[in-house]
Amino acid sequence: MNRTALHFALAATICAALFAVLPTTRAQTAVQLIEPDEAEAALARATRESRRAEARAARLSNAAEAATEAAQRTANEAAALAARIQQAEAEIEAARARYSIVRGERAALTARLAKKQEPTARLTAALQTAARRPLALSALQPGSLKDVVHVRAVLASAVPQIRARTAALRSELDRGRALETQAARALDQLRAGEGALRDRRVELAALENQQRLASRTARGAALREGERALALAEEARDLDGLVDRLDDIAALRQELAALPGPVLRPTNLAAPLAASPTAAPSPAASTPPPRDFQLPVQGRTLVGFGAKRDSGLASTGLTLAPAGGAQVVAPGRGRVAFAGVYRGFGRIVIIEHDGGWTSLVTGLERVNVAVGDSVIGGSPMGVADRRGTAVTFELRRAGNPVNPLQFL
Repeated sequence: MNRTALHFALAATICAALFAVLPTTRAQTAVQLIEPDEAEAALARATRESRRAEARAARLSNAAEAATEAAQRTANEAAALAARIQQAEAEIEAARARYSIVRGERAALTARLAKKQEPTARLTAALQTAARRPLALSALQPGSLKDVVHVRAVLASAVPQIRARTAALRSELDRGRALETQAARALDQLRAGEGALRDRRVELAALENQQRLASRTARGAALREGERALALAEEARDLDGLVDRLDDIAALRQELAALPGPVLRPTNLAAPLAASPTAAPSPAASTPPPRDFQLPVQGRTLVGFGAKRDSGLASTGLTLAPAGGAQVVAPGRGRVAFAGVYRGFGRIVIIEHDGGWTSLVTGLERVNVAVGDSVIGGSPMGVADRRGTAVTFELRRAGNPVNPLQFL
């Protein structure tokens, strides 16, 4: 057997040994993988959400710098931090999706190489045996010298095939090493995102504590209003009834605010009285929701507006599947009308917006706002359940459910 054939035989043996023990990515079991048929969609969604959150953070940071009042500046700073937290959450989800995609491709590559391993190993073993056997010894074996020459001729003709197959194997092995590099990079991005998320949550907690200390002197009236809201929740027969009662209270509050103040005693009692100002007209039905309107949490949509639920009734909002412990923010500028536990829905938040709009968020694990608080779009409201409970979001106008997606 000539030297070239021997070299290719040894190369094939080396390739077989290499693809039999492809390296494994470190800490692969520490990452919860996404199903292959969902990973691409998850990557696209997370990338889109990350860009939107980054844009919101920049806009809110600029608003904080331009604010002249301390309260408004602090509110924008908190909302900007919440947006950066949502950006980090989206980047973590994107890195997890990339890692899942790479692991799926690597598993398919390993399966392909496993099919090629056995025949290649048999071929290389035979070539090595033939290469080690001297020609003189082959001549002493049973059979004619013509058979030996024929075998050597066959082996010589197989060299091009060996060259092609080993080249293909090398390409597969290079692909495997590239996939390992991509997986390691995605894993590093995921760890970096988790570190950034922890830091930003610490910043937000410190800022929220600062806000609580600053508003402690004005909490007396808010506590009384919160107690009244909890009493309403006990009386309401269902969630729709609670929202309706809160809407009635908000409408009454607006009517009282629109009433004229006390009339001063005129200097000239003989002069005719001035005409009383009319109450402010109610907002038109076409009034849109707040300009800073957004979804309260990032995640996959489980049930869309109007879709049939398990009960057979049409959904009156959106049901979202966020990551465990995800940041939940106010969907728009307004006033917190209810914040607390409501039977069957976990912790919920109801916000009154201008123009007769009301938004409702359910399924929170922790609520960081109180009744009477003023919020802006993106203000941190709490966090989603860490056990993976879905978050529902409803938008209503004058008590009627409206599809929130048309305003995003």
